[in-house]
Amino acid sequence: MPHTILIIEDEPTLARLLSYNLTQEGYEIQVAEHGGDGLQTALQQPFDLIILDIMLPGMNGFEILAKLRQKGVKTPVIILTARNAEEEVVQGLKYGADDYMTKPFGVAELLARVTAVLRRTQPGEAMTDRSPEGEKVFTVGDLRIYPDKYEVLLNGESIPLRPKEFEVLLYLVQRPGVVVTRDDLMNVVWGFDYIGGQRTVDVHVSSLRKKLEMNQDTVQIDSIRGVGYKLVSTQRTK
Repeated sequence: MPHTILIIEDEPTLARLLSYNLTQEGYEIQVAEHGGDGLQTALQQPFDLIILDIMLPGMNGFEILAKLRQKGVKTPVIILTARNAEEEVVQGLKYGADDYMTKPFGVAELLARVTAVLRRTQPGEAMTDRSPEGEKVFTVGDLRIYPDKYEVLLNGESIPLRPKEFEVLLYLVQRPGVVVTRDDLMNVVWGFDYIGGQRTVDVHVSSLRKKLEMNQDTVQIDSIRGVGYKLVSTQRTK
């Protein structure tokens, strides 16, 4: 059965963004826009994960988290905090949060964190892609991506990527051979509210290509004219 996730978030655009992308990944999603409603939903139904905003109408995220833990609800929680709000992060972790994200964030990073939290809190569940050490890993050709620790290996050597380059590559590698539009990459990695143009996507993909072309020929990013990009595995030429 698919994992179930409760999103408690009052900002409609962000709630839709999270709901859409998590649904695309196969999760079952329920959204609550009011703090009190979110608490009642979390108490009445079992969920595998809760994504909890701190600033909410009616009851803030800290109050919700505290009440859940007081009532013995052990559902893992990822809190959403404002940028540079270190005190919120510390307070949330003290109340029992399992992880946090600072706004604004790329959806690809959030998806990786969701996967990591679910794996940590449900260790008995089988994972389709794991390293010998138990870490989740995506492999395409000579490329290996470890989303939990933000690491990319090419032919066994670490490839340094900027954060947005990593998120673009992670989104593509999770959909090998599938055409991903520029709009999809823009919305997932930069968010619906990003005011830059699609040229930003092209620049990051161009940089990724140069790094992937070094010392390997089994994976590449193809351009689909007028549409977007896809990551493909190619046969090594001898």
